[in-house]
Amino acid sequence: MIDELDDINPEQNEGKVAKAIENQTAKIPSDVFLWSAITVMGVSLTLKILNRKHTALFVGQWAAPILLLGVYNKIVKTQGND
Repeated sequence: MIDELDDINPEQNEGKVAKAIENQTAKIPSDVFLWSAITVMGVSLTLKILNRKHTALFVGQWAAPILLLGVYNKIVKTQGND
């Protein structure tokens, strides 16, 4: 299956905007994303304890996207960009 993905369009390169974003995000340490997600979970728990249920849910949902950005960051660092 990986070979199939490589054959989709091997000549297509990233656009200028994607390259610029990847160059900047590669400078961010991976720990930043992990600690940000943990912090957000703590803030969400605190809001839940303070009976701010809707705000706690809203803030708590940030953890997954932050961790996904961390995965993207790690991929950019290990694989590089075109």
